[in-house]
Amino acid sequence: MIKKVKNFIVAATMALALGAPAVLVAAPTYAVSNGITSGLCSGATTASEGTVNGATSTVSSGTGCANAQTDGTGQIARIARTAINILSIIVGIVAVIMIIIGGFRYITSGGDSGKVGSAKNTIIYAIIGLILVALAQVIVNIVLSQVSQVS
Repeated sequence: MIKKVKNFIVAATMALALGAPAVLVAAPTYAVSNGITSGLCSGATTASEGTVNGATSTVSSGTGCANAQTDGTGQIARIARTAINILSIIVGIVAVIMIIIGGFRYITSGGDSGKVGSAKNTIIYAIIGLILVALAQVIVNIVLSQVSQVS
């Protein structure tokens, strides 16, 4: 039974790993397409006319798409953030699954010190993986914010 669960988890992880590149390529392409940009930009500027003390004035609110980042740095930053977010989700799911497997192995160890040690190592390494993913998110966000301020 344990072997079947382990094989299923390994197969699911491999399927996610093989499917991730397709998602990483499709997500940024979809996000920067002209249809979305024009849809967002079309409603960004609104104008209203009014009469104050007999004078007609037009007031515009919003900046339209004049301030939208369309240079390469902005697109690279969006792509990098999207890629890191997707990879973080995948690694987070795998780490949680490994914590569950480690807990299951710990419970079913039957007091065997080798199995207990292996289960503890699985749990510890999964927690370390979660910490590394969190740190990777922080580091990437800091680097991208610094790069976007320079350019």
